[in-house]
Amino acid sequence: MATTQIGVIVLLGLLVATNIHITEAQLGVCYGMMGNNLPSHSEVIQLYKSRNIGRLRLYDPNHGALNALRGSNIEVILGLPNVDVKHIASGMEHARWWVQKNVKDFWPDVKIKYIAVGNEISPVTGTSSLTSFQVPALVNIYKAIGEAGLGNNIKVSTSVDMTLIGNSYPPSQGSFRNDVRWFTDPIVGFLRDTRAPLLVNIYPYFSYSGNPGQISLPYALFTAPNVVVQDGSRQYRNLFDAMLDSVYAAMERTGGGSVGIVVSESGWPSAGAFGATHDNAETYLRNLIQHAKEGSPRKPGPIETYIFAMFDENNKNPELEKHFGLFSPNKQPKYNLNFGVSERVWDISAETNGTDCCIMKL
Repeated sequence: MATTQIGVIVLLGLLVATNIHITEAQLGVCYGMMGNNLPSHSEVIQLYKSRNIGRLRLYDPNHGALNALRGSNIEVILGLPNVDVKHIASGMEHARWWVQKNVKDFWPDVKIKYIAVGNEISPVTGTSSLTSFQVPALVNIYKAIGEAGLGNNIKVSTSVDMTLIGNSYPPSQGSFRNDVRWFTDPIVGFLRDTRAPLLVNIYPYFSYSGNPGQISLPYALFTAPNVVVQDGSRQYRNLFDAMLDSVYAAMERTGGGSVGIVVSESGWPSAGAFGATHDNAETYLRNLIQHAKEGSPRKPGPIETYIFAMFDENNKNPELEKHFGLFSPNKQPKYNLNFGVSERVWDISAETNGTDCCIMKL
């Protein structure tokens, strides 16, 4: 009996320690749904809870997922999809309706932390037709959140990618492209004035795979043994930090030095293209989880980071987009990952039997 009690105490201690470390690292996982073989929403949220994943990014206000999140205590980035941005920008009545239906009806049972108004809208991509509606949509949602009495609880932002950065080397010289400043400057100003962070999708994988002649694999995977980039007094051993700090520098150049960054996506595919292997993906993810606790040379300290994505999604294209998941659709983990406690890792050899396997190996 005494041995059993000791074992229970040790297990509880590990559970508490795991939660503490994940909180320190501020890690979350993106919940994409572009698959025809994914678990139910309730199963997915239970998987988040069983793995002590305390943050989640949701790309649209799926009510099945939001209902499953009730009472979970999981913090949520709630996406307002690109297809709705123009509509929301057209009038406050649309913004009020959206906030009532998708935010207020679930608050406070669902801990919505940010609303991401649009994802990767950019003048230099296929979303250029939406750029003139971006800031009006941000403003309308911000006002609607305030009118709903949630302005002190929920920040309004947007998620951008690195196509907006014109110069990223060295990181201290980071700047937005001259031909997008008309778009980025008002966004940075809005975030500065509302004290909200910029959400940035950062993928060293794409930089490496697009230019392997100049970017080494160890630099992209956090495994470079020595300093790769010396930037004044700052030293860079990994590409993630260099990309992140180039965005900080770009915002500072546009009057946004006080604006923080949340890494709203980062990951590595396990198949489907150059450099997309299981080993590379596991190495990147394992090191990213550890590195999120440390921050970058420009901004030391934990940085809120969301791994893309929870599952492999078989309806995505091109092929590599199907292979970003931490889990297979049967909820079996693809990698042995450590979320902060060396004795506690995901056991990919556990028997699933179609149930909530996700056993942790102690």
